[in-house]
Amino acid sequence: MIGLGRMGGNIVRRLLRVGHNCVVYDANPKSVAELAALGAVPATSLADLASKLDQCPRAAWVMLPAGEITEATIAALGDLMAPGDILIDGGNSNFKDDVRRARELSAKGIRYMDVGTSGGVWGLERGYCLMIGGERAAFEFLDPIFAALAPGRGEIPRTADRGDRDPRAEQGYLYAGPSGAGHFVKMIHNGIEYGMMQAFAEGFDILQSRGAAKLPEGERYDFDLADIAEVWRRGSVVTSWLLDLSADALAGNGTLENFSGHVEDSGEGRWTIDAAVEQAVSADVLAAALFVRFRSRQSHTFAEKMLSAMRLGFGGHVETPKA
Repeated sequence: MIGLGRMGGNIVRRLLRVGHNCVVYDANPKSVAELAALGAVPATSLADLASKLDQCPRAAWVMLPAGEITEATIAALGDLMAPGDILIDGGNSNFKDDVRRARELSAKGIRYMDVGTSGGVWGLERGYCLMIGGERAAFEFLDPIFAALAPGRGEIPRTADRGDRDPRAEQGYLYAGPSGAGHFVKMIHNGIEYGMMQAFAEGFDILQSRGAAKLPEGERYDFDLADIAEVWRRGSVVTSWLLDLSADALAGNGTLENFSGHVEDSGEGRWTIDAAVEQAVSADVLAAALFVRFRSRQSHTFAEKMLSAMRLGFGGHVETPKA
């Protein structure tokens, strides 16, 4: 594992818990030392990591922010790996970059996989939902890793009439298709997430402002938003993890005054809209949700504070206003 931040470090911890052997590297030696204390094999460089992978084929998982650092790391690993080895990008890269990388690495005989990973800061305990693209044989070889990371079926009721479909989807991981397919599915997942979050944010904003003096006196209400979120969690059709996070935030601070309302976007929302334009598919709600995030950086509403609270809850994203 290369990149031992919130996601990469906890992925290693989850794998170590069930007996997998992990070699770890990060630019921060402290992060490496923490996992070495739990049984991981520490590496001091990418070359050292490659030399310490003692199975054949070798597998290296890059868990770094999308962009230049991931690009440079994958290029460096491409020079260190051998034909048949597997190189994974588990971050949030653009699927078109995956297609290019897979083609470039294939010329060296290296198999590239894109693994869309959802689970945020809760993945260590809850598991990670994995959307996987690349060579099918490489997916099957790494199946024990993916199975260990996935959340499992848990208490979620089984879907009727699935027939002979791949049972691994019920466990929380999926072979989505060839190179780029995993990150494409994750991209759309995150685009939908934008829309769902925006719907909750706007709804709570309407509830929060219902006591305004400009409204007719007999039609003003002073709602307890924490209690509303809580009752919706119990049997409502809008029950979801995002609602759970909203309830947690509101119970802790009903005014959300500890949030700025400045809401970032991590890229996948933009790429989702790009894909919709490329395919001539209408995506009104998802586009609007993205544009609201842009506007939030100029002025802030209670709805944007709700968005910030949800992002902190699932991903540990601490948002502060830009100077």
